[in-house]
Amino acid sequence: MTMLGSYLTLAAVLFCVGLYGVLTKRNAIVVLLSIELMLNAVNLNLIAFSKYGVNPSLTGQIFSLFTITVAAAEAAVGMAVLIVWYRGRATVNVDEFDELGR
Repeated sequence: MTMLGSYLTLAAVLFCVGLYGVLTKRNAIVVLLSIELMLNAVNLNLIAFSKYGVNPSLTGQIFSLFTITVAAAEAAVGMAVLIVWYRGRATVNVDEFDELGR
């Protein structure tokens, strides 16, 4: 297996683990961590294609930096929403988030 194949396999495993966490877990903090894991798998793909692709360049690494920035903002906003929700309801169970849509 080539180096690119190894990176892509690792990224696919990370993405699948993150997707499993998003779809099956009930704790909102675990769901946020799973989304971060999925974004890290995407970053790994971007950097791997940037280094081992047909035309190696810095484009994938630059996109990866933007993705990391968006992920940090998502984590900060998500944790702020969870803290407010926990103070009001004393739970971070995803099943009880139905009131946000009303």
